[in-house]
Amino acid sequence: MARHRRLAYDGARLRERLIDKQNTASGVWAGTAYRSAANERFSEKNGFRSFIHRKKPKGRPVSAAAAKANALKSKVRAAIEHVFAGQMHRMDLFIRTTGLARARMTIGMANLVYNFRRLGHLQRRALV
Repeated sequence: MARHRRLAYDGARLRERLIDKQNTASGVWAGTAYRSAANERFSEKNGFRSFIHRKKPKGRPVSAAAAKANALKSKVRAAIEHVFAGQMHRMDLFIRTTGLARARMTIGMANLVYNFRRLGHLQRRALV
């Protein structure tokens, strides 16, 4: 009989797989799928500051304060996610390696190429 692995949504995986306790950054930036009481307790207990988007109350509009807070969080997330999107689409980045060391090297090289391209873009803009 085959063993079936229990599937869980991403928010349930935040504590066990997505937060690296070795990371020196204290902020946790994520979408509404990651907001739960358990994740908020985990973040507070481990010294992380939560920047997780607030969910819209069921059947009601989102409050003005929550909408403003979510918009500010989205600005930061968008700046970071555009880098990853650029690497994945324009550079065809797809991690298909065996082992964490090789994956880190692949990502590191993609970051280096992205930074050189960005530097070239900024230098061309400065000349105009």
